[in-house]
Amino acid sequence: MPATERLYYNDSHLIEFEARVVEISERVSGWTAVTLDRTAFYPTGGGQPSDTGTLNGLRVVECIDDEDNGVLHVIQGRPPEVGTTVKGRVDWLRRLDHIQQHTGQHILSQAFVTLFKAPTKGFRVLAECCEIDVELANPSNEAIERGVELANNVIWEDRQITIQTVTSQQAAELPLRKEPSRDGDLRLIEIDGFDLTPCGGTHAFRTGEVGMIAVRHWERAKGLTRIEFVAGMRALADYRRANTTARGVASLFSAARDDAPALTARMLDENKDLHRRLRSLEANAADLEAKELIQSTAEQLSDLRDTAAMKSVPSAVADGSVSSRPLVITKIFTGRQAESLKQLAHALIAHENVVALLASNDHGTARLVFARSADASGDMNALMKESCALLDGRGGGKPDMAQGGGKNVEKLEDAIDAAMRALLHD
Repeated sequence: MPATERLYYNDSHLIEFEARVVEISERVSGWTAVTLDRTAFYPTGGGQPSDTGTLNGLRVVECIDDEDNGVLHVIQGRPPEVGTTVKGRVDWLRRLDHIQQHTGQHILSQAFVTLFKAPTKGFRVLAECCEIDVELANPSNEAIERGVELANNVIWEDRQITIQTVTSQQAAELPLRKEPSRDGDLRLIEIDGFDLTPCGGTHAFRTGEVGMIAVRHWERAKGLTRIEFVAGMRALADYRRANTTARGVASLFSAARDDAPALTARMLDENKDLHRRLRSLEANAADLEAKELIQSTAEQLSDLRDTAAMKSVPSAVADGSVSSRPLVITKIFTGRQAESLKQLAHALIAHENVVALLASNDHGTARLVFARSADASGDMNALMKESCALLDGRGGGKPDMAQGGGKNVEKLEDAIDAAMRALLHD
């Protein structure tokens, strides 16, 4: 079977054509692939997604390059019969988008070669943006913007873009931006006076068709500089989103759009200062709360000893043998987060011979923080693991402080009681 004649090679703006069906095959997806004797549909390849469109009104959802066997058009619906003539139509807005992104990539890649001798090693057209991986040794915002500026100047000069086919021997004598990936005849895309590179994708007739290029983001990735950019219609859509966001932020300050960054920076500085003051106030509050808990717990123990003595109960509480044991503070809170529990625990164990067994029902999640002062006994890590088992959760830490939790909030009191018993029998 002869290979499919690829009409997009010579005319990237051709979106309607007629062709003969030469083969039908079933795909694993359950859809059908139609092979034609000629096509204007571009199949996925070279970092560029495939075209979509219709064949005799049937939806073409993807096109696959089957190399020497031709282009497979994956369709929805009952396929046409082999030998029939069908009319194909390519989705123009998708094709134009790919033309702008791919041609924009050629221009941007050559800009980095021109300015920094930095070749492109990878290219991808993604759903909302494009990426190129460039061998740019010392990337910076200034360097990236210089590349973008040169690329846009080439676009706005509206230079002619031509296509030529040469042999491998002829190509070896030409100043190609990148080495060809295969032997045999090569399709070269030339941007007048700027770029010459082998490529099988769809491109503009003139650089002005790209509109403009904008870089959204860049980062170091796998030893290369990954640049995220948009061109043409995508650049306009990206500007609209960014402008809407910027105006929305500015409206929060009742200010002009361009004043928003300075106002935001000032607000962040004020917020940091407020957070510092809040942390200081929280620490003071935790210290006060710790003192109140220690005092109330000590008073309860004192009352317990007095009661036991009056009843002549010969117990550890009554005979005073508990004096060498740590003062154990237990408390179950509602809606208190783990970080707040830790802060209170730190305030408690700043006092001598104290153990804190703290818990919270934090919006349906059980939180535990166990801690002891340096001169108190007890392994908080061991206690935490035993208590978390009751909560259907997990936790751990060090002998002097541990934290954890679980989803069985109904067992919080049981978890604290178990830790208390284990501590007293230690």
